[in-house]
Amino acid sequence: MSTQQTTALAQSGAQLPVTMGFGDLASFEFLQRTAKAFASSTMVPTAYQAMVTTGYGQNQKIEPNPAAMSNCMIALDMAQRMNANPLQVMQNLHVIEGKPSWSSQFIIAAINSSGKFSPLRFDLEWLDEIDATYSTFEWENRQKIEKKHKIRIKNARCVAWATEKATGQRLESAPVTMEMAVNEGWYGKNGSKWRSMPDLMLRYRSAAFFGRIYAPELLMGLPTAEEVQDVFVQDGAGNVVHTGSHVVPPSSGTLDPTTGTVAEDEKTYPDAEFKKGMPGWAKAIAAGKKTLDAVIVTLESKGSVTGEQRKALADAVAALAPQDAIVKEHAEAVTPDADAPTVDADTLAQRLREAKDTDALYQAADLIDTLQHEHRSALNDIFNLRLAELGG
Repeated sequence: MSTQQTTALAQSGAQLPVTMGFGDLASFEFLQRTAKAFASSTMVPTAYQAMVTTGYGQNQKIEPNPAAMSNCMIALDMAQRMNANPLQVMQNLHVIEGKPSWSSQFIIAAINSSGKFSPLRFDLEWLDEIDATYSTFEWENRQKIEKKHKIRIKNARCVAWATEKATGQRLESAPVTMEMAVNEGWYGKNGSKWRSMPDLMLRYRSAAFFGRIYAPELLMGLPTAEEVQDVFVQDGAGNVVHTGSHVVPPSSGTLDPTTGTVAEDEKTYPDAEFKKGMPGWAKAIAAGKKTLDAVIVTLESKGSVTGEQRKALADAVAALAPQDAIVKEHAEAVTPDADAPTVDADTLAQRLREAKDTDALYQAADLIDTLQHEHRSALNDIFNLRLAELGG
């Protein structure tokens, strides 16, 4: 509505239409009411829903999402400024680690419907094969390890282009190549789509380059989801996490150029740490809480256990065995108290994580066998991880 129309309506005494926004109280309240309606819907993505489902299996529960209203209000304001459908914006505005990002399909649609350009087109050219080396990061023995791979891939070059309607000029994005994808680390990222569908990813990335150069007002300074996913990875629970949050060793070894495999450097368990933790490990093994092999597996997540270290631990267990056998026999002769306090799986998991030393950790671990079998595996994993963190 023009300024003249607004002035005329005000002078005639007619009520001005209220629009959503942050400019005045009426607009803000209208925005809040609309956001509440969207937050109550199950058709919007999880980041915008007032109630979300968390956990799995028996631990699944419905919890409130305190950020839902605010997320909906921001998305509604963006939709109004872009003259776009609010649901379309919410479906294509992904929130990853608190960082909003557009889907590439939305950027292509926004460029095509902006009226400034002809429909976006792509020049995709397949080139000669090239040799490339990339890294992947995998969990092995509770450590994140870099693995180098040498492959031969078919190079390609993609350019997104459109004609500017005002001038008739052909506008082109910066070229995107498979060689660039390898060098920038996009190709080697765990779960990367650059390996399974390179032609689609080439088009998506070149479209993002075009929008960033010629239509930044449509992107509003936000990256594409594909760009963010090249920096973020998905964990086993389905959560998206930043790779920088993990301590990743610079390299696990040296790349063999003939085979493309990595010869890993051998690292032994520090002897000083081993001697410090050995009394606690021996006590747990002698008491039947852990087996010798299970302790060795846990220790080798930090370094290889030598034959001398293994023998020293076995000798320490043997020295404690007679005394612990008497204690165990006495304990079995005592009738357990039916009114003894019980503990649930969540509380016990918290006790294991918060254990300040190995003694407290082993005391908590004693209760694992009192729970149902379905909880024991997860709790044993927490125990082993905390034991490694405590150096025991």
